[in-house]
Amino acid sequence: MGLGLVGCGSTPEPAVPAKAEKPAPPEVKDHTTLFPDAGKTDARVVQDHVLDIAALPGGSVANYKVKGKTYQMFIIDTDTNQNAAFMMVDVKHLMVPEPDYLAHIGGYFGNYKDKPLYIFAKLHYVAGVYGLPRAQADPLAIELASHLD
Repeated sequence: MGLGLVGCGSTPEPAVPAKAEKPAPPEVKDHTTLFPDAGKTDARVVQDHVLDIAALPGGSVANYKVKGKTYQMFIIDTDTNQNAAFMMVDVKHLMVPEPDYLAHIGGYFGNYKDKPLYIFAKLHYVAGVYGLPRAQADPLAIELASHLD
């Protein structure tokens, strides 16, 4: 007796979609030459998350030491003025307690990770000072803003 093999119908396995690769982040522009020189100990480009803030992309960061106090300044170059404004608002929501609005510069002052953060948007830039009280950060932020054209 012959056994006839009957083919079992099987459905082909579904195609596994190719894993979409994340697009490379945009190249971070080097704006380290825009930081004021007084008290600057170093400046560098950070590829992602300036100041380790998840809401911020890469940018330029400078470290300062003046009269025993250390602080940082940062500059992020976004594509548009609108992107800069939205990015600043995203950071505002991470500041505790609710930050103060700074009408004279269009920014906010509050705390991020137990350190004072002064952040503002000018044109397509987001910039600021991290680690100084408002009275000391304000003139430095104004000076930094004057370099952003």
